[in-house]
Amino acid sequence: MKPLLAFGFLAATLAQAADPAKDIASSAADREAVAVTVYNDDLALVKERRKLDLPAGLARLSLREVAAQMRPETALLRAVSGQPVHLVEQNFDFDLLTPQKLLEKYVGRQVTVIRSHPTTDAERRETATVLAAGQGTVLRFADRIETGVPGRLAFDSVPANLRDRPTLSVLLEAAGGRQSLELSYLTSGLTWKADYVANLSADGRSLDLNGWVTLTNRSGAGFDDATLQLVAGTVNRVRQPDMRVMAMAAPAAARAKVAEATQEALMDYHLYSFERPTSIADNQTKQLALLSASTVPVRREYLLAGNEYYYRDRYGQIGQKFKPAVFLDFENKGGQLGKPLPAGIVRVYARDSKGAAQFVGEDRIEHTAKNEKLKLRLGEAFDITAERKQTSYKRLADNLTESSWRIELRNAKDEAVTVRVQEPMPGDWEMVQESLKHSKDSARVASWNVAVPAGDKAVLDYTVRVKW
Repeated sequence: MKPLLAFGFLAATLAQAADPAKDIASSAADREAVAVTVYNDDLALVKERRKLDLPAGLARLSLREVAAQMRPETALLRAVSGQPVHLVEQNFDFDLLTPQKLLEKYVGRQVTVIRSHPTTDAERRETATVLAAGQGTVLRFADRIETGVPGRLAFDSVPANLRDRPTLSVLLEAAGGRQSLELSYLTSGLTWKADYVANLSADGRSLDLNGWVTLTNRSGAGFDDATLQLVAGTVNRVRQPDMRVMAMAAPAAARAKVAEATQEALMDYHLYSFERPTSIADNQTKQLALLSASTVPVRREYLLAGNEYYYRDRYGQIGQKFKPAVFLDFENKGGQLGKPLPAGIVRVYARDSKGAAQFVGEDRIEHTAKNEKLKLRLGEAFDITAERKQTSYKRLADNLTESSWRIELRNAKDEAVTVRVQEPMPGDWEMVQESLKHSKDSARVASWNVAVPAGDKAVLDYTVRVKW
């Protein structure tokens, strides 16, 4: 009885070897749905569902047109409908077909060299063996060896490990029949950033804010009618050296008009979802509407900041034409705001006397939670200047000094302004005398709000004692 069992097992093994796994190719045309979630740090999660006819038993499924920069160790294939499939192995083929790659794969193999006669155009064919194809082509003919490519080269076939598109090859066992499979994986090459446009009102007291998402796809694959989501926040990742360097051309900008994104909390991050599907072509940059808010109250601030080293030694005239920085402050709350804002650049425009919008500055904001204040630095005031002078200096001890200062602010504008003078103080400090009352912003910062009339000037005098 045992010899019969052994013979039966051997026969089944031989039959399985004689009947290898069936090859099935799947392209992007088989996709039923695609969802792409893009993170801040050159990372995206791709989920796609494909409808396929699977044979019963062992089959090799070639999933073509996946991202060229996918991380194959993150790939997960599962059955959405029908019987479960059992995965045996998978291979990610990212060595793409090019004339040079094809020649390199034929090193040690024979090719046909086709030459045309210079006058008759008659073709002559010879067989040659490719000896080298790296720094240059070396061919061995029957009676000689030649370098370079003396004519056209004809190849018998394309090697199995050389693909025209990035392909994930999966060996699986299925019950058979038509069913939907879902493939999910992480990939590099998809990035996004937020950009904002702020238009100031004529009186400068409010602004209209529009946010755009700029999405760039260099992943090596396109995704048609994809459900798009964006994650704002820093996701921790284990860094590994990337052995593949993918060279991509710089994309051209494109703009798509879509409904604004909705957002929700995702653990300690924020997830932005777009209701309308969007197509993301490979090597493309496109813009999607993120938010729109009108008549946001804004306050302009002029800030003149000093330095700690002023208070450590004796000085005379520090400077005569200091320019205060111009800031715009507004709060992320109320009205159409009050939602988490992704990090990005805010570009501010103001209208001139003819109503034309003119660029007046830009600044970068970090990820900003709702109800937080935003402060945009636009540049330096042209019509407001400051002169800073040390009027006295005393060294009371080795680590104790007392110095007096005069700051004169001049305003050439047609309207009164308030300049915030902010002085960082080293060590322990005490205000001995001052012409205006200061506020203690922190343990190391004193500040004054100085009102400067239109076309006039104002003076701030103070004496401070510093110990370090």
